[in-house]
Amino acid sequence: MDKFFKIVMFAFFLIISLFTPSSYGQRSCSNYTFTNNNIYTTCNDLPVLNSFLHWNYHQTNRTIDIAYRHTSITPSNWVVWSINPNRRAMVGAQCLVALHNSSGLVHAYTSPISNYDTTLQEGPLSFRVPRIAAEFSGGQMTIYATIELPTGSSTSFTQVWQHGDLSGNTPVIHPRDAGHLASFGTIDFASGLTVDTGAATGGSRNRKRNVHGVLNVVSWGILMPIGAMLARYLKVFKSANPAWFYLHVACQVSAYIVGVAGWGTGLKLGSDSPGIEQTTHRNIGITMFSLATLQVFALLLRPKPDHKYRMYWNMYHYAIGYSVIILSIINIFEGLDILDPEKKWKNAYIGVLIFLGATALVLEAFTWFVVLKRKGNSASDKYPHSVANGTNGGVANGINGGSNGYDV
Repeated sequence: MDKFFKIVMFAFFLIISLFTPSSYGQRSCSNYTFTNNNIYTTCNDLPVLNSFLHWNYHQTNRTIDIAYRHTSITPSNWVVWSINPNRRAMVGAQCLVALHNSSGLVHAYTSPISNYDTTLQEGPLSFRVPRIAAEFSGGQMTIYATIELPTGSSTSFTQVWQHGDLSGNTPVIHPRDAGHLASFGTIDFASGLTVDTGAATGGSRNRKRNVHGVLNVVSWGILMPIGAMLARYLKVFKSANPAWFYLHVACQVSAYIVGVAGWGTGLKLGSDSPGIEQTTHRNIGITMFSLATLQVFALLLRPKPDHKYRMYWNMYHYAIGYSVIILSIINIFEGLDILDPEKKWKNAYIGVLIFLGATALVLEAFTWFVVLKRKGNSASDKYPHSVANGTNGGVANGINGGSNGYDV
């Protein structure tokens, strides 16, 4: 009986949990109560950055009362919600900004964005904003505003929302992770229809970024060092000649082909992200790709082993090859900082580098051991012969000569 009662109680609580609103439902904008008791007929749970938009659209005078809430914020953050009549995301956006000023008070103002280097300077918008205010409480910044749509304009716009850090009283550029790059969409204030275009395109952009990262790590960061190790440590074995050469070429050419694909995806990401410049990452990538291309074409000019210029070609080949590998590793870590994946991926690549480095140290020691042993064996083969000649020929002849000389 007691067991039956436990089963019934378990089933009861299971059913209750199924019909209890989830935490996501509880955070829905429709359940929110404002501290000033304002009521808004329409609201939208924005898909990223823990943000919500509430509004009332007044068709008679084409005004919109707006309340924009942005949670998980600190006093050292700035917050923005904007609409863009030009249908673009950032440039042309007409912003409502809220932040804490130098006195520690919440300050709300308007700021038009005309370029990607904006610091959200205060200025008038392309439409009137009769009222703007903001409040901060419990890690949430709320912007209240009334905007007047221009006569004859559409009620549908691109909306953009963001947050970032403050440097003193000056807003600095927002983070460039997936959420911040996807924080835009379309909104129709009259119909209440919203489309999260930023989330959709942001997901596609994230996939491209991930593909770009994987291709470059595998090619430049793993295959290229392995190819160099094959050339350096296999050719010490006489039985591995000429197999080491073909393995080296196959590995490096494969790395180059995969690397070209990774480089191409990087160019595509750059063209799809106007205004977002990763200068250091880009410049290292261009330098690395140019040197690798020279290295590939240098194979066509490779002199024969006994050619008088072969030594200089080898010096060039080693210098360019190791430079590409060093630049590759540096640029991969630059890319990881930009992509900002889970820490385990960066640790995984560090683990790969440690493994390759440890393997190279062991093989380097073994290579020197083999080389020195061969030199020792070669010297021991020649030394007894030279001593015998010295004794029997040089010394004996010297003695005989000296004797003969003495007799003369």
